[in-house]
Amino acid sequence: MAVYQLLGKCRQLDFGKRRFRFKNKLFSLDATVIELCASLFDWAKFRQTKGAVKLHLLLDHDGYLPVFAHITDGRVHEVKVAQSMIFPPGSIVAIEKGYIDYELFWRWTEGGVFFVTRQKDNAHYRVLEGKPIPKNRNIMSDQIIELEGFYSYQKYPGPLRRLEVWDKENEKVIVLLTNQMTFGSTTIAAIYKDRWQIEIFFKTIKQKLRIKTFVGTSPNALLIRIWTAS
Repeated sequence: MAVYQLLGKCRQLDFGKRRFRFKNKLFSLDATVIELCASLFDWAKFRQTKGAVKLHLLLDHDGYLPVFAHITDGRVHEVKVAQSMIFPPGSIVAIEKGYIDYELFWRWTEGGVFFVTRQKDNAHYRVLEGKPIPKNRNIMSDQIIELEGFYSYQKYPGPLRRLEVWDKENEKVIVLLTNQMTFGSTTIAAIYKDRWQIEIFFKTIKQKLRIKTFVGTSPNALLIRIWTAS
């Protein structure tokens, strides 16, 4: 309860101008592995000689505050946690391609929840329509597609939007996949780029808060330390 009271107070602070003009709630969902000494944390086995837990985090981009954190065994896949989450209609969830689950995406779409992610390299699809590309921007392609393949189409039997974006910093093309059909292509690209904020959050937790320093080795002691840092 104290955690949510603190979150409520943080939300009341003025974090400045919103980066995006749309009124939809924007979240980033990701997970990070926190490695542990297997001999000390023998209950958190991850690999043969390593221990670990996984922190699953939902970041609200209004102030970049964490609004959900779930700690699991290090071997639990991120999608398992995402499948149990419920978002308000109109929400936008920015995620990495490790979260791709077409059944989950279809459930989100039917519930009015939008996602922005990267397309898998081995994805099969066909182009239904090409959309205009803005001039002098980093958008290389904007297409409406549908998935090919019996099982993929069964899981997501609707149109998707595929964008090719030039990443100037890393000098490579990033292919994005979304069910948001009305936003401008540059806005979609900016949403995915802003997902980097959750990576910064993880880095802050691990490095600046020294999350590897624990007061105990029991599961409860570890969870208290991680929750405090988050």
